[in-house]
Amino acid sequence: MAHEMTRRAFCGSAIAAGVVAGAVGPVQAAESKSAVKFFKNLSPGHLGVRANSQQTLDYAVKYGFGGIAPSEGEFANKSAAEISQWLATMKDKGIRYGAAGLSVDFRGSDEKFRSDFAQYPKRAALLKQLGVTRVATWILPGSNELTYLENFKQHETRLREVAKVLGDNGIRLGLEFVGPRTSRSRFRFPFACAQRDMMELVTAIGTGNVGLLVDSWHWYTSHGTVEELMQLSNKDIVHVHVNDAPAGVKVDEQIDSRRTLPVTTGVIDMKGFINALVKIGYDGPVEVEPFDQELRKLEPDAAVQKTAESLGRVWDLIAL
Repeated sequence: MAHEMTRRAFCGSAIAAGVVAGAVGPVQAAESKSAVKFFKNLSPGHLGVRANSQQTLDYAVKYGFGGIAPSEGEFANKSAAEISQWLATMKDKGIRYGAAGLSVDFRGSDEKFRSDFAQYPKRAALLKQLGVTRVATWILPGSNELTYLENFKQHETRLREVAKVLGDNGIRLGLEFVGPRTSRSRFRFPFACAQRDMMELVTAIGTGNVGLLVDSWHWYTSHGTVEELMQLSNKDIVHVHVNDAPAGVKVDEQIDSRRTLPVTTGVIDMKGFINALVKIGYDGPVEVEPFDQELRKLEPDAAVQKTAESLGRVWDLIAL
């Protein structure tokens, strides 16, 4: 999104400052897969792939994704008839939308927030027209100016306003905590970098349409557990990211921008993670966000294929 600070940019500044479990039988596998309500979602930008909506749709169909990330900016000047035709094409291909990014800068000055927010009702209405029901963003894990309580209050106030606009358009908002110790240690005042912290913010916002973006990387680096995940319900989770972590690096020394595709090293307990989502009935998109430099060196088609294969390995771990 135009106004959204990219995670890659944040992770890059952080650096400057600073497997598979046993197989299941065919009958058991079939039974467990029938319990899966979530779907594989493709966001080319996470892979370093440039693609418009049509190209993304083509990749999704070719490699077995069930959803794609919205690119609503492409439709800002389209007619209602053109949008309807596009949605019919998606439906014909069996593809739905995952989560959009949040195009409001809520992390900086009040002036910038107010300027962005003034335009957001129009953007949210476009998302509704496109059939998007989920928006997700990430929360900076600290501040050098605001104490924890001051930062909490600012997030609560600003994100409540955003959530109300989204709620008026039938859209949920997912908030992602940033788990690595190496990320929060950059700040004088660390902030909301674990599941419990973020759920406290969700509760304080109190609009009923706010939950979490749960990322396996941040779950792992925040020392999260399967038991903690099981405390959540489907309504608490808006969006999911899956990744793995480099081997040979202690959990508190992991750096956010140095990840791998899921089920590559086995460092993150993906079997526990994904089966917890099945058990709580999560029904939304599951998306890869690897920040993998080797993946970015591949041709676009090969990068998408490799990503699809990694999601296939995640699905292979589902064994209830």
